[in-house]
Amino acid sequence: MKSIKLASMDCEQVCTEIEDFVIEVVQQAASSGCVIGLSGGVDSSTAAALIKNSFDHYNAERVGDEQALELVGYILPSSINVDVDETDAASVAKHLGLRYETLSIEALVESFKLTNPEAFESKFHKGNMISRIRANVLSTKAATEIKTLAGTGNRDEDFGIGYYTLFGDGAVHFSPIAGLPKRLVRQMARFLGLNKKIVQREPTAGLEPGQSDFKDLGYDYDVVEIITEGLAQGFSEDKLINHPQIVQQVESQLQHYLSVYDASKFDSVKAVVQDVLKRHQQAKEKMKIIHPPTPRITLSYD
Repeated sequence: MKSIKLASMDCEQVCTEIEDFVIEVVQQAASSGCVIGLSGGVDSSTAAALIKNSFDHYNAERVGDEQALELVGYILPSSINVDVDETDAASVAKHLGLRYETLSIEALVESFKLTNPEAFESKFHKGNMISRIRANVLSTKAATEIKTLAGTGNRDEDFGIGYYTLFGDGAVHFSPIAGLPKRLVRQMARFLGLNKKIVQREPTAGLEPGQSDFKDLGYDYDVVEIITEGLAQGFSEDKLINHPQIVQQVESQLQHYLSVYDASKFDSVKAVVQDVLKRHQQAKEKMKIIHPPTPRITLSYD
């Protein structure tokens, strides 16, 4: 059976492409820079590093009375977040030399009991509400500071399975790393010199107690990538279910999930493939509602 090709990249070239895109977006908006939400995870850290690099290069080369561009980071914990979320995010901001603030949103979350008490009866709805509250804070900060709000979603999350909150973390002006699958985000993070702890940190939305993306989904983003790449390369659902690359990867994931949680979320490769494909279709529906600009980047499928 024909193999499924995964993308590779020249980090320096893709850095330049993303940085040029960032400057283009900011200049078109006539803004003074960007606002970004920092979670301490590899996605927001990598997006922040790329934007900061682009501004540093621009500021060093600007002439005359051209305004210097600034990236500001906001860390917005609620009671659901663990302390390491805040400390990791702050360490990234300090490493990059950003102006940043930590602002608890817990009082804002609690205030929604006045209008949406029903949301507090469900971890799912409360979590999405928290995401939308963060988006409101960030977009208002961006507006009052005359800045552009940068998204932090990667390709697997945003376009692979739509794993974000509509009008929450998906409500941004542009998405600098949306062309990179999670695997390549980690590669880019290493290239940019981010801390190993940040690069290897387990993905979590931070919207429910004890939540992780792997626990919630039942598989990791490498599975999302290979299935959606296979689909894009013309493999049918049946061929994806029986493809040796996918079978090997998914069976390993199923065993790992069982060993970690002493329970199974899926009982077969077929069930995982079908779940990814269902979520992929849902992602397409979300994109019809909100689709922020993304950079053109060069990926190779040799």
